[in-house]
Amino acid sequence: MAIELNGKSYETDEEGYLLNLGEWNEEVAAYLAQQEGVNMTEQHWEVITFLRDYYNEFQIAPAVRVLTKAIGKKLGPEKGNSQYLYELFPYGPAKQACKIAGLPKPTGCV
Repeated sequence: MAIELNGKSYETDEEGYLLNLGEWNEEVAAYLAQQEGVNMTEQHWEVITFLRDYYNEFQIAPAVRVLTKAIGKKLGPEKGNSQYLYELFPYGPAKQACKIAGLPKPTGCV
């Protein structure tokens, strides 16, 4: 499967996750967010940036529990809780946010 944006093709798996993480850019993220029904705000981008930094450091996409705890440490307890993250990404903060961030599906996500 593939996404076509401005004459460029981006390969995805059957669930819509990018296969080549290096091809990710904000335009791809905005397209994926639109497909997911997410209207990107500054708060969304903050989580996406956090996820990409986390992945670059640890080479793994965090599951929701790890994500919640790590965001709480870095961005504060008001953002490091499930309610806040599910408001931003209603179909699963780890699964949906990782897709928009151009990262692989976190292990343990169905």
